[in-house]
Amino acid sequence: MGSFASPAARVLRSVRSRWQTGRRSARALADQPLMITRSRIFITAALVCHLLLASGIVTSQTLPPAAATVTPPVTAASAVPASATGPAGQTEEEVTIRAVQQEKDGSVYHLRGGVEIHYRTYILGADEVTYHAESGDSELEGHVVLDGGPYDEHVEASHGTYNVRTQTGTFYSVIGTVGFRVRRSRYVLTTSNPFAFTGKIVEKHGPDRYLVRQGTVTTCELPRPKWQFNAKRISVDVDGSAKIYNSDFRLMGIPVFYFPFVTHPVQKQKRQSGLLIPSFGNSSTKGTIAGESVYWVFNRSMDATMGAEYYSKRGWSQRGEFRARPSDTSYLYFNYVGVVDRGIGNPPQDQGGEDAHFLAERRIGTFRGVANVDYLSSFVFRIAFTDVYTQAIDSEVRSQIFLSNTTNGFHFNALAERYQNFEVCNPGTETSCPTLTQTELVRILHSPSLFLSGEERQLGNTPLYWSFESAAEGLQRRQLGFRTAPMVGRFDLAPSLTMPVQWGGWSFRSELTLRDTFYTQQFDPVLAAATGRAADDNLNRKSLEGSVEVRPPALSRVFDRPWLGRKWKHVIEPRMRYDYVTGINNFSDILRFDATDVLTNTNEIEYSLVNRLYAKRVDPNLKDCDAQGMNTLSIGGVPQSGATPWELPPIADTQPCASGPREILSWEIGQKYFFDPTFGNALSTPGQRYVFSTTADFTGIAFLNEARRFAPIISRLRVETSPRTNTEWDLDYDFKAGRINASTALVNYHYGAFTVGGGDAFLRVIDKAGAGDFHQFRVLAGYGQLNKRGLSAASSFGFDANHGSLQYATAQTSYNWDCCGLSLEYRRFALGSVRNENQYRFSFTLANVGAFGNLRRQERLY
Repeated sequence: MGSFASPAARVLRSVRSRWQTGRRSARALADQPLMITRSRIFITAALVCHLLLASGIVTSQTLPPAAATVTPPVTAASAVPASATGPAGQTEEEVTIRAVQQEKDGSVYHLRGGVEIHYRTYILGADEVTYHAESGDSELEGHVVLDGGPYDEHVEASHGTYNVRTQTGTFYSVIGTVGFRVRRSRYVLTTSNPFAFTGKIVEKHGPDRYLVRQGTVTTCELPRPKWQFNAKRISVDVDGSAKIYNSDFRLMGIPVFYFPFVTHPVQKQKRQSGLLIPSFGNSSTKGTIAGESVYWVFNRSMDATMGAEYYSKRGWSQRGEFRARPSDTSYLYFNYVGVVDRGIGNPPQDQGGEDAHFLAERRIGTFRGVANVDYLSSFVFRIAFTDVYTQAIDSEVRSQIFLSNTTNGFHFNALAERYQNFEVCNPGTETSCPTLTQTELVRILHSPSLFLSGEERQLGNTPLYWSFESAAEGLQRRQLGFRTAPMVGRFDLAPSLTMPVQWGGWSFRSELTLRDTFYTQQFDPVLAAATGRAADDNLNRKSLEGSVEVRPPALSRVFDRPWLGRKWKHVIEPRMRYDYVTGINNFSDILRFDATDVLTNTNEIEYSLVNRLYAKRVDPNLKDCDAQGMNTLSIGGVPQSGATPWELPPIADTQPCASGPREILSWEIGQKYFFDPTFGNALSTPGQRYVFSTTADFTGIAFLNEARRFAPIISRLRVETSPRTNTEWDLDYDFKAGRINASTALVNYHYGAFTVGGGDAFLRVIDKAGAGDFHQFRVLAGYGQLNKRGLSAASSFGFDANHGSLQYATAQTSYNWDCCGLSLEYRRFALGSVRNENQYRFSFTLANVGAFGNLRRQERLY
């Protein structure tokens, strides 16, 4: 649902209406003629004394007189500073009185008509007030209003008593709000959790504490709130929370649920331990879902959430989350999900498992330590029980812990890393699988790994710059039918010399690198076929790497004639790079752990051309301020980074205005030519798919299975005419084979409250069995605003064109009122024989209180 703070400002419409009516009627008395006799007396005095009449205003602060005196009533609104004297030794506080009629009897003020008593940051008002200046006590009658304070309190009552010095009192027939302020006839929220309360009797026990008897609490618009807590006793701490005892929750005035104790946050920083709102849902494979969680606050920098859900058809799941922020430069986050599964199918197959994620960061001086650890007990479990499609189909599990330091241009890194990739054998599509099984295809460990490198530095007074990279690592690899020793040593050293040159707009950069890599084991195909293990023989790989990069001057043209209200500029950037690597004659004997091990001999040239189109508005006052509806709903979006898991970035309803020149179009076309089509005889097995450093740097799509001189042509097109549009198309076309190797296209368009998007992905995979095609597309559409009143809806689905089947589909609709909202979602998963599920989820959200249901925020479509 998000925040309802902005619509909640309407709470005060009815709350303040009676006060404003009373004020207008009181002030109107000053404009009416007084008694005729009194008017004649004043007129006569004016003519005789030749004095200018004005409202009686006392401008000096005086102490209360020792003897009681009676001051004639003042007949116009006056501002009278009166000193509120306290006990001996206390500083006097100035109290300013405004009223239509004022009478003073010693230290007692009798005030009538539009009375306002100003003290500190508060205003106390009523129709009639008897104010005792010595004690600060006041008796209030008619249209009583207490307004102000650091938390913008507003209390209305029929009558009551109040002490301005101790800020205590009792009010009757009360309507109050916290977190609003009036600015220029508009209500402005001053807290993230504004709310309103009513009560027959309200006792103010201090500056920040109220006790409400026989009252209600809500964030809805009064006098007919959509929901409210009705209780006999409510304790309100305006700097903390509202504690509600023995209450019933009412929806549209109908009692729905009984709560023995509920807390409502008043300030966002305040958190309290307790039970969260239960969750309910339904699924075609899990059955009826019911769950509950408990929230535990250790201190202001640490909390935890633990809960469980019961699946009537499957079993039960456990969830836990721990968060800590020990300092501004460190944090810890742990998340756990587990399922105890009774099994599904005939015979029942247990798909339960565990999935855990640990994330931590700490900075100590110039050192930075990061841990990002994932644990997955079963890939089948992830497919069967993860409710986010992109996470459910992710077969890779990565964990990494590193320590880094940068000092004076030198970089030191210590790393421990684990990589796993799983595969599921599906009996529905593969005859070799009698039952549903999973297999760990590969596991690669880096433990430990130490890296030391230096940035480029000038070599004396020469035009040369030197740098280096070095590494000492312990590695391990396990896969089906093969494994290395528990720790394989790999030592790598690569010093480099670089000479950049600028001449006449041309840019040249030449580089020479000597690389020496030493392994304590190597791959022996005969031994691997017999024992499934690597050979315990050392291997030393040496290479000489040279490259020259040339960038000619960019060609550009500015078109003088405006088009579509903009001036246009076209830029052409040609690029060329020559690479030569030699000395690697033992590529087939090298064990594969990461990109370091796929370096081969090569003799190649890469050439590319980049076209850019810029636009600038002719009128500088016009900007691209196109409002967006669901700006988080898009295809191909990059997840937000740079924040801790619980500090999600704020979601805005509009994009920031874009001014100045804008890159409308970027189109890059490139290709490589290989003078050595066999890469130093590294292509040893015809028909087998190969990935080398030179091909992986050019395109992420593998295309090598035989000797060739031309790489596929790559095309990278980006079009973004405004902040509300986004179009991308990546294409790899193989002229030798006369086919498309890969094509990924996506379009996103936001217009007002409407959002549409589409994506198409095609991939041709080369392996020993030949070429296989994967073709999928995705479509989404949405309408509405995330945090606005009214109806919003969105839908998204993914289709597998190869199998002609729907992989997943999601439809979500929501309706927001001023203080609550309802969201309904249907979700379908069709992931082979592992999962064929229909989910029905909902969420009923109370503004600034919580959500009821099983539609979690991080799993929503928008």
